[in-house]
Amino acid sequence: MSQTKQWDASHYDEKMNFVSHYGRGLIDWLQPVSGERILDLGCGTGDLTAKLAENGAHVMGFDFSPDMIEAARSKYPHLSFAIADAHTFRSDEQFDAIFSNAALHWMQRPEKVAESVWLALAPGGRFVAEFGGKGNCEQVVAALRVALGRIGISADERNPWYFPSIGEYASLLERQGFRVVLSSHIDRPTLMPDGDDGLRHWLNSFCSPFFSGLSEREIDEICAAVSEIARPTLFRDGQWFVDYKRIRVIAQKEEPATNAGRHI
Repeated sequence: MSQTKQWDASHYDEKMNFVSHYGRGLIDWLQPVSGERILDLGCGTGDLTAKLAENGAHVMGFDFSPDMIEAARSKYPHLSFAIADAHTFRSDEQFDAIFSNAALHWMQRPEKVAESVWLALAPGGRFVAEFGGKGNCEQVVAALRVALGRIGISADERNPWYFPSIGEYASLLERQGFRVVLSSHIDRPTLMPDGDDGLRHWLNSFCSPFFSGLSEREIDEICAAVSEIARPTLFRDGQWFVDYKRIRVIAQKEEPATNAGRHI
């Protein structure tokens, strides 16, 4: 998860559990096989790590947040979890697959992350990930930009996220040496829990970098302003829907070339 914010693992599990719910569909893209060694990059509190293990894979989860890892270990003591930074992570073990859901967009040096993934994969291994793509949450970000601008703060300078296009991200992976097998960029309006409180839960969970140095009263005022600005486009039928746009990608670290002297 994030290298730029502190995480409240209990709040995340209680109010933002839609993250792992949607991530279950990504497991279908991974198609884990019993006996495979799989790394869950940015595992959060471990729910999808546990789902991967149900398929018989040997799974390890890691996350940058100590609070997330503590929660994961508490929930799933039979699984292996570690605190690590994806930008610099190195492992003596190589994995058959690396899986990542809703984490890569928190990592603002994506070239270093791609290098870490490449080095941790065995030849022939695959990288399967979902994360925020270009335009993700753009209505909320626009509202934050206006609300913070009223008190002289640049939302763009505090933005903690990396939301690339498919072309940008596929090119990055290809420069690292991956073959991009499949990619998709989809609109996925995402329902927030708890009716009118839903957007505030989302802001509390994910937007603390925007609120750095502000008092609780100032944060309350900013969140109220964001809700007012975003309501015409994101609130309907008594519920908030955040305007998610997600990238899914499968990339492969191909086996070393053989029979180089042959021509086709």
